[in-house]
Amino acid sequence: MKVVRLYMNNRLRNFNYIIGCEQTQQAIALDPMDGEAVIAAAKAKGWQIKLIINTHEHHDHIEGNPVVQQATGAAIWASEHAMTKIPNVAKGLVANEIIELGSMVFKVLPTPGHTPVHVCLLSLSEDTPKLFSGDTLFNACAGNCFNGGDVDQMYESFQRELLPLPDNTLLYPGHDYMKNNLAFSLAWEPSNEQAKYWQVAVDNLTPESMPLMTLGQERQYNPFLRLTNKEIIQGLQSHCDPLVKSPREVFRALRAQRDQW
Repeated sequence: MKVVRLYMNNRLRNFNYIIGCEQTQQAIALDPMDGEAVIAAAKAKGWQIKLIINTHEHHDHIEGNPVVQQATGAAIWASEHAMTKIPNVAKGLVANEIIELGSMVFKVLPTPGHTPVHVCLLSLSEDTPKLFSGDTLFNACAGNCFNGGDVDQMYESFQRELLPLPDNTLLYPGHDYMKNNLAFSLAWEPSNEQAKYWQVAVDNLTPESMPLMTLGQERQYNPFLRLTNKEIIQGLQSHCDPLVKSPREVFRALRAQRDQW
């Protein structure tokens, strides 16, 4: 399996992904925004796009669907709960469903929070798992819960679906927010040496050259994966709410602060 990451160079800093099977040259277009760019990138690889999969219904994750579908005939798949929200969805994906294309195997993770219909894809066909997290998990952050989202659902998605994943899981988020997110991380955990290291390491990088991080690395500096950290809790208690204590409360308080960052 090979992954092509395309930076959209837009205000929302989207990534589009094409996931290709090297054996069959079949591919998945994940959350296409710029359909022409996705088609050109697949053609350059010699891949035939067979499926379009949307993690959720927001416009910046589905705008390229019609162009890709018209050019390739690929079916559009999304959560079963998104079938009335995304045009022309041919198949509604259910929790824990297995998707196979060529030699590639994925598991559908139900991850409501950013929107009620959000799903992530987890690759199962290689020794190194790959998590295509859409707008649920970003480098050094969690997704927002604007536009119909729910922070408690997001917390539960993290606890149920993401925390059990192994440390070597590679993260493929839907946007490049790493620099800003690392600054936010350090605002609440100033002593975090890994956050300091990566803030320097990525400072001069373009979005196209941002590194792929593992969940093990994210657990070292992402505050939404560090909900029992004493420095984070004490900072939130001092500046936000002295009653913040439980992991759920920490998650909610962090998300509220990130909403204003």
